[in-house]
Amino acid sequence: MDISKRQKQIGKFVFAAVIVAVIIYTFRDLAGPIARQLAETTPAVIAGICVLTMVYHVIEGGITTILARQYNTGFTFRTGIVNALFCSFYRVATLGSGSGVAAIVYLGEHGVEYSKSFGLYTLQYAFHKISIAVFSMILLLLNWGYMYTRFEGYIEILIAGYLLTLVITAGLVLVCCSEKLHRILFRMAGVVNEKLAGRFDEPLAMLREQCRMLEVSAREILRRKLLVAVVIALNLLKFCMWYAIPYLAFRAHSDITISQTMAVTSLAVMLAAVLPSPAGIGSTEFVFTTLFSGIVGTALAGSASLLYRFGTFVFPFLVGGVIVAARRVRLRKVP
Repeated sequence: MDISKRQKQIGKFVFAAVIVAVIIYTFRDLAGPIARQLAETTPAVIAGICVLTMVYHVIEGGITTILARQYNTGFTFRTGIVNALFCSFYRVATLGSGSGVAAIVYLGEHGVEYSKSFGLYTLQYAFHKISIAVFSMILLLLNWGYMYTRFEGYIEILIAGYLLTLVITAGLVLVCCSEKLHRILFRMAGVVNEKLAGRFDEPLAMLREQCRMLEVSAREILRRKLLVAVVIALNLLKFCMWYAIPYLAFRAHSDITISQTMAVTSLAVMLAAVLPSPAGIGSTEFVFTTLFSGIVGTALAGSASLLYRFGTFVFPFLVGGVIVAARRVRLRKVP
């Protein structure tokens, strides 16, 4: 074995070890409680959670497919679903920071240029964030009397969650299609490059061209209002899948309706966004249990939060892990 191959193997081993270490760290506090909760939960409820989670990822894959076909008409629905689960694995394995890179790489391998796949993923994430706020508003209005009497004290924090979502979304859209923002960034980079005797002339030229392509592709999508409306509607539908998970835990023990459950869950997701934590780990459970404990009791709220984490975090990670492993095996067989 030559030195280069040995170095590649060592690099792959180190990368795998880092991923395993991050996963162990991520699940250090969740694994035991989730396992015990699953042991106490009926198979029918667990099966229902898994079905809702898979439907969520099917819809997410459909959203990716719709956007990807704007750049590659041969992009398949199956590829979009695999991409959704592929990203779910790396969302956990990298504490949320690597899912975007994974999506860009995977889309690039399936006929979407990397500059365009970056814009696609960024816009998809922007649509995802704004849909969270829209969904929460809709459910809040549909259940206004119920929500106001129980969570009047959270109104200011909720407004902060809406504002933060708006800022993040606006920032993502600007990164994709603002020529003015790109000019400012490149002007700053140019000043630094001059002080370094033009060392980064070539990378900056390449990046400038990629940003130009990103602006064009992002504007093409945003100009298609029907396309944007369809994507937002599909996002709202997919949230129904995840936000209905707690109802499966509550329905045999409480008179809370599925609409009320989804309203409180959407509120928890909004408020959790105000609390910074890696991949939302910990903050969602805290807010979820706090909000639901006054309605169904602390014990049932805690149980539902663990089942919600299993459905939105653990199960898609496991399915995505199988896909990642199969992909690694397939790539090894390619000469």
